Amino acid sequence: MEVRTTRFGVIEIAEDRVITFPKGLLGFPGQKHYCLLEPGDDACFFWLQSLDEPSLAFVVTDPSLFVKDYSVPIRKEQMSDLGLEKLDDAQVFCIVNKLEDQLTGNLQGPLVINTLRRVGEQMVLAEKRWTTRHPLVKIGQASSEAVSA
Repeated sequence: MEVRTTRFGVIEIAEDRVITFPKGLLGFPGQKHYCLLEPGDDACFFWLQSLDEPSLAFVVTDPSLFVKDYSVPIRKEQMSDLGLEKLDDAQVFCIVNKLEDQLTGNLQGPLVINTLRRVGEQMVLAEKRWTTRHPLVKIGQASSEAVSA
């Protein structure tokens, strides 16, 4: 299918690459369909591009690459909402922001995606240990250093 974006122009993605967020994302309840754009085979940052709004895209990453003890507690009803039978079928991402010379991740509002059904939900964690601007990596630091640290 053809996807119109303001950042990348018109791109072609396979139908099976569409991820549906039935509840939308926080602040964007009307945009429910996205695709994950990978800039390269070994990339650790991706674009979550809205299929409903060409100008809406988020930089996302797997937070466990940067925060080793990060985990998302998923309740039974959330597992059911996502159609998850086992946690191994879930992938967790966080939305990345730039704050001065730092890339930060929203670890309080992770995105949990059922990789088999391609259905996702943005969770809101009650635990105050994580923030919406958790430091991930300083800009200019090689991403391979951050991954191996």
